[in-house]
Amino acid sequence: MNDTDPVRLFQRATARASTIMDAVAPEQRTGATPCSEWSVQQLIDHMTGSTDYLLAAVAGEPPSVRRGATPDDYRAGVAAALEALARPGVLDRRCASPLGFEWSVAEATAGTFMDNLVHTWDLAVATGQDPTLDVDLVEACVAMFLPDMPERGRAGGIVGPAVAVPVDASPQDRLLGAMGRRP
Repeated sequence: MNDTDPVRLFQRATARASTIMDAVAPEQRTGATPCSEWSVQQLIDHMTGSTDYLLAAVAGEPPSVRRGATPDDYRAGVAAALEALARPGVLDRRCASPLGFEWSVAEATAGTFMDNLVHTWDLAVATGQDPTLDVDLVEACVAMFLPDMPERGRAGGIVGPAVAVPVDASPQDRLLGAMGRRP
């Protein structure tokens, strides 16, 4: 895939995430996820919070913490973020990354794309859904973020230890292993 536009990547990744989120049954919300510290509800809160992060980045404000988010909240957040990201000059603005360094809103959008893509897998696995990710999105994510980003995330305490995968592993499995998941 040649598409490196962070807004389009974010839009495509969040569309699949919405589909997975919509299929979560109420009784699954307290269940465990591959993110050992989060329940399904906390993962949904985090994913919805990623849209709040982008909106805050565009506005030059600190992000809020989301609790009790629903799939409707997520869709509304995605729509609001996409609308804000379409404004002229927004992607060039500077904001704080989750690791505390400064980056552009375009880079923040790319990072949020990656976060939502990987967490879509987490949510699908946690709720017994098909965890297959869009091959084009996975390849774009691998090209953009491996091998450096997971190491920065590990140093910052937001990415777990890498999981070894076979040399001939699929791009999805390489991404997941790099991000501390057991594919």
